[in-house]
Amino acid sequence: MNNEEFDFTDPGTLRQKAEELLKLKLVKTDKPVPETDVKKLLHELQVHQIELEMQNEELRQAYETAETALKKYTMLYDLSPMGYLTLEIDGTIEELNFTAADMLGERRFSLAGSNFILFVAEGSKPEFNNFLRKVFASHTKESCTVMLGHDLTPLVQVYMEGIVTGDDDKCLLSVVDVSSFN
Repeated sequence: MNNEEFDFTDPGTLRQKAEELLKLKLVKTDKPVPETDVKKLLHELQVHQIELEMQNEELRQAYETAETALKKYTMLYDLSPMGYLTLEIDGTIEELNFTAADMLGERRFSLAGSNFILFVAEGSKPEFNNFLRKVFASHTKESCTVMLGHDLTPLVQVYMEGIVTGDDDKCLLSVVDVSSFN
């Protein structure tokens, strides 16, 4: 059985594999073991078992903490009143939250892979293109105000701020609907 096929999370399978490996080792060493060595080994195994149980408990707690943080930040990102997007250098949408999808008038998962420029109103495209170029050139936070709208969707004025992440070369974009402020 390959390690790739082996399920390390199943205790029954793990024990079976360990017993098979032990049998192979015992066949190679047919020498009798003195009783004092057996007691010493038993003590070492018991100590090791307790150490493993303690490590397992720590891992379980770390997993629960990570799960809680993931849920918290997923909700914070997905349900934020502000639109969040991750854009590639050519404007392709890599990720977005539900608010951004609402602003663009489409379903969230159908927007991934689309180019954001398709949702920018014709009159705002030069402003957006200049903004995107500056963000990727300067690697500093840039901002602009543009109109979003396509096909039959109504125009919405938005304020955007973007910054390029470290080595990823992706633009993190926040979008706020400011059309009601005018």
